[in-house]
Amino acid sequence: MADRIMKRIRGKGRGWVFTPKHFIDFGSRGAVDVAISRLAQSGSIRRLGRGLYDYPRHHDTLGILSPDTATIADAIATQSGDKLAPTGAAAANSLGLSTQVPARTSYATSGRTRVAKAAGRTVTLRHSRAPVLDSGSDTANAVLQTLAQLGKAHVDADVIRRLATQVDTRALKQLLQARPSMPGWMGDVILKIDTAHHG
Repeated sequence: MADRIMKRIRGKGRGWVFTPKHFIDFGSRGAVDVAISRLAQSGSIRRLGRGLYDYPRHHDTLGILSPDTATIADAIATQSGDKLAPTGAAAANSLGLSTQVPARTSYATSGRTRVAKAAGRTVTLRHSRAPVLDSGSDTANAVLQTLAQLGKAHVDADVIRRLATQVDTRALKQLLQARPSMPGWMGDVILKIDTAHHG
């Protein structure tokens, strides 16, 4: 069991953050937990917090490096079964709508708002006012978070035009399909983005 787990970990590469849930297909949760504990004790992997581990990256002079916050957030989402997306400011940034780079790492989640600490890093998960699309692309989720951040009153023709240039056909299709799960005004904006995209 430990060998199979280690093989998957190596396959993901150094820097990967994971939870026992990532290996549930290998056997019972108890057996997975025991194997992971052994690997952590032997120093092959590092325990970051409750149910969180990583395959640490090493630096020649700095030694063992802290994991990337995005990978910690992904593992926390897997652990709780929540969906995650970058929050408004980061989302707007990724779509080229804002030059304000968010200082703190926070993610929008379909679950409850909470702060997770792992390996000396703090990751804030905020409950999202917009739906977080499970199989949605990063672009589709970024559009929804940007709209939630701006608010109904601030989404004008210029914002719609700029978002329309950023979305690809796949993201647009996902957004149109997700309209029933979003607030009415947001669904209307998606229709306008669709029109502008094809215009």
